[in-house]
Amino acid sequence: MSLFKSASTVSLFTLLSRVTGLARELLIAASFGASAMTDAFNVAFRIPNLFRRLFAEGAFSQAFVPVLAASKAKNGETATHLLISQVATLLSWALLLTCVIGVLAAPLLVWAMASGLQQEPEGYAAAVVMTRWMFPYLGFMSMVALSSGVLNTWRHFAVPAATPVLLNLSMIGAAWFGVPWFRTLGIEPVYALSAGVMLGGMLQLGVQIPALKRLDLLPKIGMSWAAVQQAWADPATKSIARLMVPALLGVSVAQISLLINTQIASHLAPGSVSWLTYADRLMEFPTAMLGVAIGVVLTPQLAAARGAGDAAKYSAMLDWGLRIVVLLSLPSAVALLTFGEPLVATLYHYGAFTAKDVQQTTSALMGYGAGLLGLVAIKVLAPGFYASQDIKTPVKIAVMVLVITQFLNLLLVPYFQHAGLALAIGIGALINALFLLVGLIKRGSYSPAPGWLLFGLQVFAASALLAVFLLWAAAALSWTELRAVYFQRIGLMALVLSVSAAIYFGVLWVAGLKLRELLRR
Repeated sequence: MSLFKSASTVSLFTLLSRVTGLARELLIAASFGASAMTDAFNVAFRIPNLFRRLFAEGAFSQAFVPVLAASKAKNGETATHLLISQVATLLSWALLLTCVIGVLAAPLLVWAMASGLQQEPEGYAAAVVMTRWMFPYLGFMSMVALSSGVLNTWRHFAVPAATPVLLNLSMIGAAWFGVPWFRTLGIEPVYALSAGVMLGGMLQLGVQIPALKRLDLLPKIGMSWAAVQQAWADPATKSIARLMVPALLGVSVAQISLLINTQIASHLAPGSVSWLTYADRLMEFPTAMLGVAIGVVLTPQLAAARGAGDAAKYSAMLDWGLRIVVLLSLPSAVALLTFGEPLVATLYHYGAFTAKDVQQTTSALMGYGAGLLGLVAIKVLAPGFYASQDIKTPVKIAVMVLVITQFLNLLLVPYFQHAGLALAIGIGALINALFLLVGLIKRGSYSPAPGWLLFGLQVFAASALLAVFLLWAAAALSWTELRAVYFQRIGLMALVLSVSAAIYFGVLWVAGLKLRELLRR
């Protein structure tokens, strides 16, 4: 399967995930708006997600996938299956201990994440309760990360890419049916969302098991202390552990930044955490569909090319990934910066979600949008280091960017409030991507292929004309006043986006960009 077809498969399921995720957020926004209780849920949900990104999808995946790919290439599938079982045994025991500690330490974790919630005691108490309900979600998702790493290495991308849809469907069901039911029982309605999260975690792990079984890769988890000792004695598991140490530091930098930003937002106006969350949900469309999809496909392929000593193929895959990033993320950034309010109004402006919420979410979305190119490019550039089992360099860059981001917070938040937090993240992402790119070029891992200047001019010209059209479309209508005729507003949005795509790709075609040739490359 070609890189583009693989990335398209991941991107298609990622689109489905983001559409259902957006429907989830729309239901939550319409049911609860932006309030102390939605802030409480978002904080409680972020806590297990923070640890998930820190350990499972972060440090663990970055260390596990390159070692797994190298073992598959050098030692064969039988030895690699044993490695999978050894790793699963260690991971399972570590997760059991972590989840027990997390449930017990919920009050401390909520205070560390968002002490500003104490402005609303009811919301703070709810955040503690929901953290205890949802912390075991970390365990399910960590095992999902292991399963996804195995399936992606074997080039089975569909199941890992599709599983997030199950979480969204579970939470949609919780918001649609659970919230009214909890109200009739006299239980705080927002708690229904926590139940949906746990059900979604179980479903996501459940669908991975048959996929692994079909490939005869289902791990055998040791339940005794002797099995743990045997797993730890495996040199490959020790190699993964060694790689996890710098990877953990690198991922923790991003999560520390998230922790600081959530803490700051919790001390701003009530609803600030929710406004940032709603904006972040929209940002996940381009970042996941482009950056994550390409990164997931490239990482095992880059590791295989590095293992085979094929430097030319390694560089060519990075070049292809970066061109796709620029081609699709630049117009997405233009849309977020010039057409943010119509997007937010069309998607969220229903029920309890007010016109003020639209404005505040739009300002956060524009802050994120300013750094979209960097946010997406990191997902392609960082695997260029991970595939070579070099995690230290991205860590050093991430630490530097963390310092810069917090300095930007000091400058921007007093003037722009929660939107300043989003803008600081966007600028930091651009700096991060730039340093990663320079590092890959300096070390000789990446040599830009000819034609970048012409390609850049073509994309810039198409994006500029797109910006002109979207600015006109944003000003031509009062999108918030179309709330009463929401089907008309949705129809107008579909028309504007269709015309936008026609303008962008039409200009690229006129400018001579051979899109089909680029994708096939």
